[in-house]
Amino acid sequence: MRKLSVRTAATACAALLALAPALAGCGLKSGSPMVDDVVPGSVGQGQPLKGASLTVTSKNFSENIVLGQMIGLIFKAAGAEVLDRTNLPGSISAREAIRQGDADAMYEYTGTAWITYLGNDEPIDDPYRQWEAVRDADVKNGVAWLAPSTLNNTYTLAISRKNNAKYGLKTMSDVAELAARDPAAVTVCVENEFASREDGLPGMEKAYGMKIPAGNVMKMDAGIIYTQVSKSDSCLLGEAFTTDGRIQAMDLDTLADDRHFFPNYNAAPELHAKTLAKYPVIAELLDPLSKRLTTEIAQRLNAEVDVDGQDPHDVAKEWLVAEGFIKEG
Repeated sequence: MRKLSVRTAATACAALLALAPALAGCGLKSGSPMVDDVVPGSVGQGQPLKGASLTVTSKNFSENIVLGQMIGLIFKAAGAEVLDRTNLPGSISAREAIRQGDADAMYEYTGTAWITYLGNDEPIDDPYRQWEAVRDADVKNGVAWLAPSTLNNTYTLAISRKNNAKYGLKTMSDVAELAARDPAAVTVCVENEFASREDGLPGMEKAYGMKIPAGNVMKMDAGIIYTQVSKSDSCLLGEAFTTDGRIQAMDLDTLADDRHFFPNYNAAPELHAKTLAKYPVIAELLDPLSKRLTTEIAQRLNAEVDVDGQDPHDVAKEWLVAEGFIKEG
């Protein structure tokens, strides 16, 4: 989940979960074996997964596909036969594939699991405690979680570096101070839903004690927001996602959510529990990867896909080789 509000998603998923077996089954009809000739680098020495047959999956947006490919390539280098069933439509089909054992591993987001799948209304501020709560609660669903990354795909406000040279904004509290001092300066571009929901702009204003004049809020499609903020001719600030590749490509700064209003969406490996019980070495293979993944790395890799047009599989493989996790055979 990235663009749905957490409360909207929680409501929608209650209905969708009833259809989950059909969704998962439908989504998993496609797939292809990974045929890459890769061998262990810093992980997978001795090929501890030799003889294993494992399926990797992902949702259908660039970042999650790249992360799913990384898991598959590491499994492949460690000796497993790997079936690639990444790029499933939406969150539910991938989640249910893991839960039912139709797929073995993927990268999921802690905030998505806590709010959307596990039905909680309020996020947990501390990222690690959020992950612990998800890990412990998901045991009953037959789902196991490995250690999280610091990669956090959540909401933020973006500003062009050209404009920020004047204002020096670093946090959302800085925006609140600017809005109080110079209300006309704070213009914001947002999506329609973000503009009206309590877990969007109105809630953010309350949390930070800021008041943005209604005439200073412009509503538009998500893709246009980045362009308008970058061009510096419409919006000082824009709704953005912290790992979006356009942040770097369009020379934008992002502002820290210093009051922790938005949920944490840290990426962590989610596995079918029986798979992890059978192959506990998977933790040793994926923990180093998660430790290396950051929001900044995700921005760069996402840009290679969404801005430069590269294939997610190639992006994942080139990065893993460059980082030394695996080697070309």
